[in-house]
Amino acid sequence: MSKATDEICGLIDALCEGDRRLVLNYLRQHLPLHPLEQEWATTAEAILTAIARSSDLTRRGIRGILAEATFEEAVLPQVEASGWRSSLIIGNQPYDFVLEKAAVQVSIQVKLQRKEGGIPKEYPARARASLNCQPGLLYVVEVQKTRSGQTRSGQKKGEKTRPYRFGDFDILAVNLHTSTGDWKRFVYTVGNWLLPRRQQQTLIEIFQPVPPCPDEYWTDDLGCCIDWFLAGERKRLYT
Repeated sequence: MSKATDEICGLIDALCEGDRRLVLNYLRQHLPLHPLEQEWATTAEAILTAIARSSDLTRRGIRGILAEATFEEAVLPQVEASGWRSSLIIGNQPYDFVLEKAAVQVSIQVKLQRKEGGIPKEYPARARASLNCQPGLLYVVEVQKTRSGQTRSGQKKGEKTRPYRFGDFDILAVNLHTSTGDWKRFVYTVGNWLLPRRQQQTLIEIFQPVPPCPDEYWTDDLGCCIDWFLAGERKRLYT
């Protein structure tokens, strides 16, 4: 920082909270607003206040969007440095990102680790009993669409559209902010390794087990998970 900036910061530090807010309001009048603030003719503080008083369902949706934004900002540059590039997604697709390198495409769905009652939801003990996994924490990610959509080509009229089908996406990225407090923490697995629904094996089970640390099914390195997917190994989570 410049000498003038240091002096200004020192003066601000010496102010009371009320005077600091006056300085903040003054700066907001002289600095460009976020495009969304301009579009909605409001302030970031007003938007956050509205979110704070919203329902749990609304907050969950916003947290999910924040997980996607963090993935784009913090994770994508790492794989783009190795030659992959993010492609524009056209229309309503069952994935959030598409990576391309040469003639290869990899689709990625981003989900947020499930929270219930204000704490990270653990994988149910009864369901865990059927899995072959090590002792220790095992969390949950909810893998279904946020809301019902329209019946796609090839689906029967009236068929449920919230479930994901195997093949809808290649990689599942799970944001672990719920248990770690860090928006940049992700783990990844291959989409076809997820557990199927018992009554309909072509559909992906809603609740999937997620470990807090990498193992043979989950990795915290997206490049590694891409290699897993491209290798075509057949697995099923903890079975």
